[in-house]
Amino acid sequence: MNQHMVVALMAMIFAALVSCIAEAAKPNIVVVLCDDLGYGDVQCLNPERGKIPTPSVDRFAREGMIFTDAHSGSSVCTPTRYGLLTGRYSWRSELQSGVVQGFKPCLIAPDRPTVSGFLKSQGYHTGIVGKWHLNFDYQDAATGDTLKRGKKNGLASVGSKVPDGPISRGFDYYHGFHHAGDMKAVIENDEVIAHDDEINMLPRLTRKAVEYIDDRTKTAADQPFFLYVPLGSPHTPIVPSKQWQGKSGISPYADFVMQTDAGFGEILAAIDRNGLRDNTLVIFSSDNGCSKAANFNLLHEYGHYPSANLRGSKADIWDGGHRVPFIVRWPGVVASGSTNAQTICLTDLFATCADVMGESLPEGSAEDSVSILPALKGEPIVSTRAGVIHHSISGHFAYRLGKWKLCLAKASGGWSKPTEKDAAKDSPEAQLYDLEADPSETTNLYTSEPEIAAKLLKQLEADVQRGRSTAGSTATNDLEKIKLWKSR
Repeated sequence: MNQHMVVALMAMIFAALVSCIAEAAKPNIVVVLCDDLGYGDVQCLNPERGKIPTPSVDRFAREGMIFTDAHSGSSVCTPTRYGLLTGRYSWRSELQSGVVQGFKPCLIAPDRPTVSGFLKSQGYHTGIVGKWHLNFDYQDAATGDTLKRGKKNGLASVGSKVPDGPISRGFDYYHGFHHAGDMKAVIENDEVIAHDDEINMLPRLTRKAVEYIDDRTKTAADQPFFLYVPLGSPHTPIVPSKQWQGKSGISPYADFVMQTDAGFGEILAAIDRNGLRDNTLVIFSSDNGCSKAANFNLLHEYGHYPSANLRGSKADIWDGGHRVPFIVRWPGVVASGSTNAQTICLTDLFATCADVMGESLPEGSAEDSVSILPALKGEPIVSTRAGVIHHSISGHFAYRLGKWKLCLAKASGGWSKPTEKDAAKDSPEAQLYDLEADPSETTNLYTSEPEIAAKLLKQLEADVQRGRSTAGSTATNDLEKIKLWKSR
């Protein structure tokens, strides 16, 4: 071997070594998203009015950072999940209100970048264990024909294929179900593999998430992974396992919250026992506020308030509908036992992951995503986004800018009383709140602070019309016109 060959070989070895070191430095990323878990359902976030024990999340909070002003992309399920994966508000798509019901093409366009696809391009193995709820088709395995929802039990038969599910949107592995109505149909990768009772789903998802972490550590310890765990609990059906029934001494919903907390604890334990704790960024959150299906009257009798001191709950434009638990642990980066009051949104995951990688966002992606990496380090977020846009189940908009919040609704915009239909006839056409002085949104300043209301409305209109709320190349919404005022 001559000198030139030796030099070339050494260069190759050095390049490979640098590449391995770079890969090792990339943190594993685990995102656990609960379903309908209210801000006040986590005891450490609601110490005075929270009566459901959540020891796993409370301990996790002591080990990481609590964000006290974090918001889901919407006050209901599907649009929040769309925003989390794409970094784009869901109302920019064809979904202007409500949620999807399955047996239709995926809401995420095939060519739209996702955070899972981006991380896959960065060398990550990507897995999702849980609830998808973004639509996909089912196909007959033998003929390839697209299936319609059956009349007998509404489930796709075992063996049915899923051509446009998570595996086609950037994930290497999928185990879970579509949404609550189809929970009995268990899917793995791109195939329905079983029909199972709903009471078994939370234990199944917990087990599969743990297995994923164990397997990645055992078979590919040198490859970072992204694990997204969108749980189906404590959403309906409220089905705590037998060993959890009655544990809270309050209600089945409270039991289910406790079981969900314990499942999260098992996922953390798997991370820790596999020696992954120091190099794993873990995020715990919820897709929206608590649902009235939890039986608020009963919970209140026991002194438990799922929205803490916030007004409203799931589906509403008030903060109880979309201010969510958001807790992060990342040893060496995030200070343990810390709190952060900066306003963030679940759409921010995509830009944050890109920032963690030291990479630019893919072209045509994450139009409403801002990196919160500075906040994780205890620094101010650097953002080209003026404020955060909120959206209710009925499509009512709100705009949050600093301490001010403008709601383009006369009332809740959702399920809480008063709704838009039963709002007083002389109610102002909109609501404006100073959340610094009035976090419970009790005093409407819309008529007394017209200049502030006009400023927020102008910014909302601009963010909607530009097709993005961050700086970047021109973008477009999927619909030519988006109706801002739903109650006019």
